[in-house]
Amino acid sequence: MSRTPIIAGNWKMFKTVSEAVTFFNGVKGQAEVEGVESVICAPFTALPALVEAAKGTSIKIGAQNVHFEDNGAFTGEISGVMLKDLDVDYVIIGHSERRAYFAESDEIVNKKVHAAFKHDLAPIVCVGEKLEEREAGQTKEVCKVQTEAAFKGIDAEQAKQVVIAYEPIWAIGTGKSSTAEDANEVIAYIRSLVASLYDGSVADAVRIQYGGSVKPANVREYMGQSDIDGALVGGASLETDSYIQLVQGAK
Repeated sequence: MSRTPIIAGNWKMFKTVSEAVTFFNGVKGQAEVEGVESVICAPFTALPALVEAAKGTSIKIGAQNVHFEDNGAFTGEISGVMLKDLDVDYVIIGHSERRAYFAESDEIVNKKVHAAFKHDLAPIVCVGEKLEEREAGQTKEVCKVQTEAAFKGIDAEQAKQVVIAYEPIWAIGTGKSSTAEDANEVIAYIRSLVASLYDGSVADAVRIQYGGSVKPANVREYMGQSDIDGALVGGASLETDSYIQLVQGAK
């Protein structure tokens, strides 16, 4: 089955509204490549301006988080209702930084996946191991627990729309990266987990990205692997030239 490659920039806590619009104007056109889906996941403050700027382009806009409740006394949180009202397409769920710094459990990640589908937002679900887990040979075990938990209660048609981002935590923002072959092995394993939860057709449909110090210099190497369908990119997505090269390199 042919899967559309997807490059998603995760800006994390960077860029003001004006900086975001300047960036977008610098990449539109060049970061629109036939056969590649390009996504920008920005801070909440920049989302309305980016959605407006993206009209008439093929670039999709995503959020970096969502609360699992529609509304309520959750100071500082943003709901799926609010994101859908902004007309964003994607939302990152369970990023390692959310898990590490904000105590997001596998159960919370699953609730957020359900919230995303409730409001017609496509989830980019992050899974991946810490350095000590990798050194202990627990990479697949960690990915299994996180993947199975994230998909709990999700039906097959929904599952096909999930984008999984395999991001070894030890490779995020460190300059270190998993070799393309190693990353592909883990991603193929994650795909096999999806097949065991559903069936081969669902597993063939699910797009699985690699995240972890992906740059223009190595993106083609990752994209050349059998099971890697794209990249979730942090630092290298913050510069216009770099983001354009990433999208073009995914072709």
